[in-house]
Amino acid sequence: MDNASNLPPISSSRPYLIRAFYEWITDNQLTPYLVVNTNFPDVKVPEQYISDGKIILNTHPHSVKNLSLENEWISFSARFSGVVHEIIFPVCATLAIYAKENGQGMTFPQENLPPPTSPPDKDIKDKSRKPMLRVVK
Repeated sequence: MDNASNLPPISSSRPYLIRAFYEWITDNQLTPYLVVNTNFPDVKVPEQYISDGKIILNTHPHSVKNLSLENEWISFSARFSGVVHEIIFPVCATLAIYAKENGQGMTFPQENLPPPTSPPDKDIKDKSRKPMLRVVK
């Protein structure tokens, strides 16, 4: 009798591997880059930086804010040409994570999985406008 058929479906190893490689890369004072398939549904990145259906994102702790590497979604805010953008994409859209300095990391197969149902309930606002200050007397 096959006990494997009685087991619940197994979750993807991709988010766990991304977190592990991210930690390994940053622990070695290197720069983690993520390669993302921008043709995947619900990928929100600055379109002007997409090339051949992909974007390469610098996710070094000094380069991003509020980095969240969850099981279904990756999100953070980052500056592109001085403008802050909120980045969010399904983990399954990640094609690779590697260290910029030496290229060591891991690639993932392109999957045709349905994306997660909806982005996380984060208060993601358009921060591309510069804050305005006023003098209060």
